[in-house]
Amino acid sequence: MLNFDFYNPTRILFGKDRIDEISNHIPSNAKVLITYGGGSAKKNGLIDKIKNALGKRIVLEFGGIEANPHFETLMKAVDIVRKENIDFLMAVGGGSVIDGTKFISIASYYKGNTENILKYGFSLIPKDAAEKYIPFGTVLTLPASGSEMNSGAVISHGDGKFPVLSEMAFPQFSLLDPALTYTLPAIQAANGIVDTFVHVTEQYLTYPVKGLLQDRIAEGILLTLIEIGKTSVTEPENYDARANHVWSSSLALCGIVGAGVPKDLATHIIGHEITASFGIDHAQTLAVVLPSMLKIRKDKKKEKLLQYAERVWNIKEVKDEDKIDKAIDKTREFFESLGIKTRLSKYGIKKEQIPLVIERLKEHGMTALSETHDLTPDISQKILEEAM
Repeated sequence: MLNFDFYNPTRILFGKDRIDEISNHIPSNAKVLITYGGGSAKKNGLIDKIKNALGKRIVLEFGGIEANPHFETLMKAVDIVRKENIDFLMAVGGGSVIDGTKFISIASYYKGNTENILKYGFSLIPKDAAEKYIPFGTVLTLPASGSEMNSGAVISHGDGKFPVLSEMAFPQFSLLDPALTYTLPAIQAANGIVDTFVHVTEQYLTYPVKGLLQDRIAEGILLTLIEIGKTSVTEPENYDARANHVWSSSLALCGIVGAGVPKDLATHIIGHEITASFGIDHAQTLAVVLPSMLKIRKDKKKEKLLQYAERVWNIKEVKDEDKIDKAIDKTREFFESLGIKTRLSKYGIKKEQIPLVIERLKEHGMTALSETHDLTPDISQKILEEAM
């Protein structure tokens, strides 16, 4: 097992009808800015319920955070925080709203040019990079990214998507009420299952380091998603299915699965560039990339793919090569069963458009990907060609 640090201070409030409890975790004299996305939380009355829970505190609102939160939009919220002396942020939404709120927390009193926040890549932003950080909580409405229980974010700027990582960007608390996700469109619920599944595989399908417990936790989440995935999509008010969906999403990227094991973020990185190039939903790009990446890289990942085939898909009485191929096919079939297409051609993308994605990877320095840092742009191209 590799050396690791583990730190996660986020308090989880899980279950039905707990909105009133958020007041217990916000200073009574705080001036609060509620952040949200396209307005569904406003229309369905959730914002008003949160404002009621906040009681006599001064509360402002900032809506319009995009599905891929834009730097320029978030800077408008930063201006409000500075002008109004906001003490606490309250993110209401899915991963994009929460990611955007993390950026607002960091950027509001960042020392120097705020665009520099996007230049740290996968390195932690130093704690002293900002004069102070605005504390925040979240009310989750879309289980997918795991952002409600970690300190990472992805921010869009220009034609790129940039990781932002800071130990100061953990939510103070996150309210996870599965019932608040009932109104999600089926495609968003399906996207959430896929995103969670891929988060786990990126920490699991690498190479073995005797992280026995981490492997079992990863397999437990994957098996849970396979068991409840379709039900969560087709029966949105099935509380048990949706509750397991929500908790799986949070655990998938809270740090516990990836502690002490190698990670391969290639699927997400390539997927981000597909989204930036063609506007395909983030999770849908992951469903396209993962099976094809596993096929192209199966020799590099042989030991863990065999374990995945046997423990997750219960594929046993065939040759090793056939086990791996069947496990990859099962993965693709699972995504398709949720209503998610897994081929670029099904999204109207043509083979001659693949070089655009490769050029974006090169522009952003993503030329040595994977757990072994040997996934070059040429291999990325092979993956995308396989994904056609």
